[in-house]
Amino acid sequence: MASADPSKVQITILYDAFGKDSAMQKDWGYAALVEYGGKRILFDTGNNPEVLAQNAKAKSIDLRSLDFVVMSHRHGDHMGGLAYVLKVNPKVKIYAPKEGFGVYGADLPSSFFRKDPSLASEQRYYGGAPPDVMRFGSAWPGANFQLVDKTIEIAPDIYLISLVSDKPGTLELHELSLAIKAPNGMVLVVGCSHPGIDKIVESASAIDPRIHLIVGGFHLVMAGDADIQKIVTALHETFSVQYIAPGHCTGEPAFTALKKAFGDRYLFAGLGTTFALSTSPN
Repeated sequence: MASADPSKVQITILYDAFGKDSAMQKDWGYAALVEYGGKRILFDTGNNPEVLAQNAKAKSIDLRSLDFVVMSHRHGDHMGGLAYVLKVNPKVKIYAPKEGFGVYGADLPSSFFRKDPSLASEQRYYGGAPPDVMRFGSAWPGANFQLVDKTIEIAPDIYLISLVSDKPGTLELHELSLAIKAPNGMVLVVGCSHPGIDKIVESASAIDPRIHLIVGGFHLVMAGDADIQKIVTALHETFSVQYIAPGHCTGEPAFTALKKAFGDRYLFAGLGTTFALSTSPN
């Protein structure tokens, strides 16, 4: 496996539905390559394996040399390209949300179900002697999943923030966000922000209150103007976010509102964009 260049500190958008680069195919979904601290991290895999393969090739990105993959949540437009990743890199470690009976696999103590000893053994689960821990398969048998249900540090200064949505339509959806404790403050890479981008930022602030940059989808694509403005105000005023690079499900009206609020600290993050994780990202 090729070693990462420790001097590279950047994010490249590999999958999204808007952008300038005609060599890459636009599609609804999200994937970004994050390079930091000598690590190469693929955050989400987009909607379609063929499109991910095409877009990676267009940017001369070799997905065989990843250190690990982060799957933010179980929606198809974020995990559809995983088939291609596993084709070229079948043993790569994949961090994914832990959910009961989830598509990434799961385990539960056998105490989760009630038992009735009065039944004959052939009518009882496991003949009345279930294992202490019951393990359930994933949609990708053999993949190297590590399931996450709490905020953890997975490499020096690189964290996964685990939250659960309480929003209608995505109630109880588990989602992971990538958080990097950089010299200038926290860099957040988010998939869809179903638990709320404000709650994700609040959790990251517990690691370092300086929020330098947020990249990814804010899930405001169907939100009304009042709800959009509430989030914009929270990010700009409450959390004093330095730079913003919204994409994917943030939504066009939210792009406009964020650009108005952040001015030259609003970064275009369309398909094919690469920007540095520096004092002034570009």
